[in-house]
Amino acid sequence: MKAARWHGVKDIRVEDVDKPEPGPGEVRLKVAWTGICGSDLHEYLAGPIFIPVAENHPLSHDKAPVTMGHEYCGTVTGLGAGVQDLALGDRVAIEPIFACGTCPACRDGKYNLCDKLGFVGLSGGHGGFAAFSVVPARMVHKIPDSLSLEQGALIEPSAVALHAVRLSNIKAGDTAAVFGAGPIGLLVVEALRVAGAGQIHVVEPSEVRRKKALELGASSALDPTECDVVSTIRAATGGVHVAFEVTGVPQVLSQCIDSTRYDGQTMIVSIWEKEASFQPNTVVLKERELKGSIAYRNVYPAVMELMTQGYFSADKLVTKRIDIDDIVAEGFETLVADKSQVKILVKAPD
Repeated sequence: MKAARWHGVKDIRVEDVDKPEPGPGEVRLKVAWTGICGSDLHEYLAGPIFIPVAENHPLSHDKAPVTMGHEYCGTVTGLGAGVQDLALGDRVAIEPIFACGTCPACRDGKYNLCDKLGFVGLSGGHGGFAAFSVVPARMVHKIPDSLSLEQGALIEPSAVALHAVRLSNIKAGDTAAVFGAGPIGLLVVEALRVAGAGQIHVVEPSEVRRKKALELGASSALDPTECDVVSTIRAATGGVHVAFEVTGVPQVLSQCIDSTRYDGQTMIVSIWEKEASFQPNTVVLKERELKGSIAYRNVYPAVMELMTQGYFSADKLVTKRIDIDDIVAEGFETLVADKSQVKILVKAPD
């Protein structure tokens, strides 16, 4: 079968690999759609970040080259021994977290903070940029009949956004800023609407993405190349209660902090390719808070319920659909060059 595999920086190849078979406790699915994530793009441009190269990952037992793709869904076509509550033909979304289950974080139920954290499609395993995938049954979530399979491919990134907002200090009626209106930033805007944010100010240089942010419910969408965004946000709000950093651009971190009020919070959602600096006094003298958010935990059912209510809509967020043979030129390279793109979905090969 065809699969898109990471071999190195700017070296993703569509290759023929063996079709995986499910072992005990595992499920095989015919992949339908897989989204290209910002984390995938980081690996393409500057990896390895999550991808194991020198040694096998302790949970996937794989190292590069790995089949990529972790935002995916499909239809169950095989069940390993002992799998219950699933049937052939079930439409499912994958929660692609590798967690050990025994470290302190896992024992506390916070499996996304596992000491050995990994992701199918990044840390090894049978990722979604392929015709078929095999995963442990615990990673599988049935998709409600009312949701399309395209919508199923957005469950994973929507979970990232909803988890970040749930972790934050935001309360109904509070003000928020979102720096970066890529896919996750736009999904954060929607999650903030769910949480009842009173004002949502978005900072984004792409005009297309700014328009999309307004369409999704942002109060304002500011171009950082045309105005002092911190002053503008503070003039409108007196400083927001929570700012979300969703760019991974080093100089933006200090802008996020400066946009918050006294005792405000900055949520760092991005995965970073390099260090970012800020003046600690800007945090200390106003008793501000910095908090990180990684992936998600125990949130897929809530995401799917919100999707049935119209949130996190694929119709509004998917800007391009491509075949796997075109994944580099029409997927990764397009995302590098064309910042008007939001979410690109890759159709699985037959």
